[in-house]
Formats: sequence, C-alpha cells, structure tokens
Amino acid sequence: MEIIKAHLVEATAGREKGKLFYVMETEGEYVFLADGKSRRVEAPKRKKSKHVRFIAADDGRVAEKIRENERVTNSELRKAIASYGGAENSDQEG
Repeated sequence: MEIIKAHLVEATAGREKGKLFYVMETEGEYVFLADGKSRRVEAPKRKKSKHVRFIAADDGRVAEKIRENERVTNSELRKAIASYGGAENSDQEG
C-alpha cells in the first residue's frame, strides 16, 4: 500500500523502530514523520518510505487537519497517537 499524507505508520528501522507517527508530508521516496513528542511538528523526521509500515488511514480530526494543511499542534498528535495505540505505546503519551 502506498503511504500518503495523514496516514498513521510505524517505524521499522532506526532509533524510532516500533514507534507510531503521522505522515506530515511526502516527497518522492521520503516521508516526513511527527509524533508530537520526540519528533515535533516543527521538525519532522525525514525517513525513506521503505522504513515505515502502514498502520491505519485515520479519518479523525487530526488527520483531516494534516490533509488540509491546517495547523496541527504537538499535543493533538500525541493525543491521537495515544488513543489509537492504547497501552502498547504508552511511552508516547503526554
């Protein structure tokens, strides 16, 4: 599946391996990822798309704001990821 803007993905390589992120932007074979905590909206992580795994195509308010290029806060990202990830990603809450 092609990974596009506003998808929820999991990093499969690097220091972020196993963490959930939102795709903030795509550029060729690269995706720009943010989770609101370790990777903030202001400085998303640039990563090759082959190093991430598709988790979900979110239809929530945060994903809608990302798709429409509206301002998204780090707090909104953290809450959306925490509500999706539940207990298995409790290190990303907050």
